[in-house]
Amino acid sequence: MFTTLTLLGFGLLFGLKHATEVDHVVAVSTIASQQRNVLRSALVGVLWGAGHTASLLIVGVVVLSLRIAIPESVSAWMEFGVALMIIGLGAAALWRALRKRSDLHVHEHSHDGMSHVHIHFHESETRHEAERKHSHAVSVVGVKPVFIGMMHGLAGSGALTLLVLTQIGSAWVGFLYLAIFGVGSIFGMLLMSGLIGLPFALTSRNLSSLHHRMQMAAGVVSIAFGFWYAYQAAIL
Repeated sequence: MFTTLTLLGFGLLFGLKHATEVDHVVAVSTIASQQRNVLRSALVGVLWGAGHTASLLIVGVVVLSLRIAIPESVSAWMEFGVALMIIGLGAAALWRALRKRSDLHVHEHSHDGMSHVHIHFHESETRHEAERKHSHAVSVVGVKPVFIGMMHGLAGSGALTLLVLTQIGSAWVGFLYLAIFGVGSIFGMLLMSGLIGLPFALTSRNLSSLHHRMQMAAGVVSIAFGFWYAYQAAIL
């Protein structure tokens, strides 16, 4: 009994650590950077963790019940798919940030013979803030983090389920280990996405120029990392 509890404790710790892996953080940062509230940024991590855990559990049921391992070639292709997804997320984040720059308008007005220049930001997030107060947080964030988490879960399920197959004799204990691992990844990504979203939330109101530069930086980093990750997956 003590050994089982210790094993599950390690599963929780490994799940927390798993959430901090670079490919996970980069992918989530592209979505967390869009949020103007730390709680919504943290929710991105929770949704990612939910999708990640769901994939692990589904694959785990098949692997543990049939006692089979996922071929390395399949795992490599899934890792390559994750790399393409990260590139796509980065490109979308960069395009979104560049497009928002077109929402800055300069107007010149004349009052009593004097000309004045006014700069206006017409962003939907600020323009309709009052209308969105009663919206549900999940609907605002969207389900994209869930699908991203599911992709990461599928890509990482090969190595994890192989470890469970070789080290844990009981299928029930193995399934419980995957579940506890998933819970740890949810809490880990909740903290990570909250921290990532903090500077974006702080700069979203009064430092709009810096906010958009940070969003563009997140997109560029995601694209660059995605290409590197794709190269690594292709040569393995």
